[in-house]
Formats: sequence, C-alpha cells, structure tokens
Amino acid sequence: MQKPVDVVDASVAAPGQTDAGESAGPSGHGVLRAGVARKEVLGWAMYDFANSGFTTVVITAVFAAYFVGAVAGGAAWGPLLWTSTLAVSYAIVMLTMPALGAWADMRAAKKRLLMWVTALCVLGTAALALVQPGDLVLACVLVVIANTAYSWGESTSYAFLPELATPKGMGRVSGWGWGLGYAGGMLTLGLCLAYVLQAQAKGEAAASFVPVTMLITAAVYGLAATTTFALLKERASPQPMAAQLSGVRASLAQLKRTWAQAQHFTDFKWLLACTACYQAGVAVAITLAAIYAEQVIGFEPSETMVLIFVLNIAAMLGALGFGYVQDALGHKRVLAITLLGWTATCFIAALSTDKASFWWAAGLAGVCMGSSQSCGRAMAGLFAPPQQLGEFYGLWSFATRLAAIVGPVMYGLITWALDGNQRVAIAATGLLFVAGLALLKPIDVARGQAAAHSA
Repeated sequence: MQKPVDVVDASVAAPGQTDAGESAGPSGHGVLRAGVARKEVLGWAMYDFANSGFTTVVITAVFAAYFVGAVAGGAAWGPLLWTSTLAVSYAIVMLTMPALGAWADMRAAKKRLLMWVTALCVLGTAALALVQPGDLVLACVLVVIANTAYSWGESTSYAFLPELATPKGMGRVSGWGWGLGYAGGMLTLGLCLAYVLQAQAKGEAAASFVPVTMLITAAVYGLAATTTFALLKERASPQPMAAQLSGVRASLAQLKRTWAQAQHFTDFKWLLACTACYQAGVAVAITLAAIYAEQVIGFEPSETMVLIFVLNIAAMLGALGFGYVQDALGHKRVLAITLLGWTATCFIAALSTDKASFWWAAGLAGVCMGSSQSCGRAMAGLFAPPQQLGEFYGLWSFATRLAAIVGPVMYGLITWALDGNQRVAIAATGLLFVAGLALLKPIDVARGQAAAHSA
C-alpha cells in the first residue's frame, strides 16, 4: 500500500478555496485542491477511461444482445434472465459496498481495494470468452463475477473525487472523468467493431467473434487502469480504530455510526432517493439499448455497435459540456434539465417505428446520460463528510445498484407479461425519471454541503 502523502486533503480544504500553481485547472483557479497535480487528476480520470469499455461492450452493445439472442436462443424470457443476472450482481454490491467503503476509509486502502477489484473484473471479462450458445449457467456466473467487481471498482474510484476537486470544481472534474470515460468506451467498442466487421465479412457467426471482443475489452481495461495505479495517490491516513479492530468489525462499527448520524444529512438522503429513481431508468438504457435496437427496431449487430458508438460520442460531449454548466448554473438545476430530457427520450424511443427516428432518441439519451451521471457523482461528493468519503460513496453505490435492479427487472417483467412488448416497457421507464424529478425538488445543495463540512 502506498503511504499517505503530506497534503491538504478533503477534510481541511475549505469550500471554494482558491488553489495556486498546479492546483489550478484548465478553467482557472479553485478547481483542484491544494497539492493536487493535474497528472493525478488524469490518473483518476483514466479509470473512467479504463472501465467504460466493460459497460459499453459487455453490458450494453455486444454481450447483452449475444446473451439474449444466442446464449438464451432468442427466448421470450431472455431479457428477464439477463436483467435478473445483473440484479444478482447489484444485490451483492448493495450488501457489501458500504462495508468495503468503510474498511477502505479506516485503513486508508482505497487504492489497494481498487487494484484488487480491477484485477477480478478483468479476469472475469476475459473468461466470458468461454461462453458459447446454450451455456446459460456459465454465462450467468461469469457476468455476476465481472459486473460485481466492476461495480466495486466504480464506487471506489468515485471516493477519490472529493479529495482531488474543490466544491466549486467538482462538476468540472467529474465531467472530465466521464468525458474521458466515454472516449475509453468508444476506443474499446471501435476496436471490437473493427474485428466484428472483419469477422462478418468472412461469414463468421456471433459465437465466433463475440468471445474475441471479450478478450479485447479485458485487455483495454487492464492496460488503461495501470495509468491510474501509477499516478493516483492514496491521500487518506489510517484511522486509529483500524489498528484495534478487524476489518469486518471496523466496517460494521463505522456503518453503525453513519446510520446514527443520518438525520444530519437530510439532503444526502434525498439525493439517494432521487438517484435510486432516475438511475433505474439510466440502467435500462445501459443494459437494454442494444436488445431494444435489434429486437424492436431491427438493427443488425454491426449497426447496433455503430449506434452505441455514436451514443458514447453524445454522452462524452454531454459530460464535458454540462460539467462546466453544472458549476455555473448549479448541480440541481442541470440535473433537473437532464431528467426532463431522459423522459422525452423514453417516449421518443417507444414511438419510434424506424431506424431514423430511433437515432434521435439515442442521441438525446447520450447527452442526458453523460450529464446526469456526472452531476449525480458531483452532488454526492458535495454532501459526503470528508472523513467518510469511501463509506458515503458506498451508500451512494447502494442506491445506484438498487436502481440497477429495479429498472431493468421492471422492464424485463413488463416485457415478459406483455408477451415481448418492449415498447410499453420503455414508455414505463419514463415514469422513473418523472419520479426522480419529484424527489430532486426538496434538495438544498447549500444546506447539504454545510452539513457535510460540519460533520
């Protein structure tokens, strides 16, 4: 484990403080905390670059459609089995991530935890290359392993954000990460698309070229993550209690104190509720976009990959652009705008009858995805007490994984109950964003930030 460095960290940097020298981001002073170099922010953002290929290729564009169409043989229960498999992994994350976050906080081991779970996800992704049509049990087990490890790593990486960015720069730095992440997703998908087009030109079936895309995805993830491990520092210090208690006891004790303090974090709790609703809808877009495009609109696998590639471009622009808009107009206002955009996306997709009209829904979804994901992560950083970043991001991860269960499973159940009617299912998804808007209204950003700093 890398030793903590002697810098000003999230617990002592004042809200809105102005940093000098390397701490000034591209937009001016006050973006990064004192002692944080730009190369460290690049290292942190590179983890978004590294892991985005997993969601883009495995969860969204390639393996999801392969699972339903080939592994499950195109059965009507295929989408439900896919979403239920993901739900199992998210349930594991919900039950374990807050404790893992607390353990990492107390031991100053966020970076060490990130390395462990990254290795597990890379190995699990590579193992998906073994899955052939009909291998339902093997596919489900490997997806659970890989997606659980991915989710652990995602949440752990988020906990570094408040240590790197000042409150006034949180939106921009979060947007840089998401923007670079979508670039990583496009790179991985682009490499896979090039191979798939070549394989299809030779007449190869999906059972032949999909396994190779899993190996490509694992390789890009593992190689890109090495930049993160080389540049990102463990800035926290071990807490005294960590030396006296075992990891499990320390985690449970820390969680007990957090729940006891929950009444002081009203806005964080509202954010969790809001996140659980709107992220349920986002999870539908991530896990079922390729399935909907192919089975309802009639896209070919190569066309679907191009669609997701363009969606990632729109998402990157949304994350980067709205990152600056967040800091100018306020996180709450920008999140409300993107939730309205998500609602419109769902109904456009439900009414689309051809590929051209569905492209409009995909483009709007991309912009909204980049903005809403970046904004939610930044708001969680503002509301998290500085000494409990890993644990509070663990709680935020609890909400997002609950959402990832509710949204896709709801979609799968509606589709199954209506004998494969996915149009009604995508329209119903729009109601999740409406609920998110209602739960966003009570949040007071200034009050939530003040509560975090007074903890």
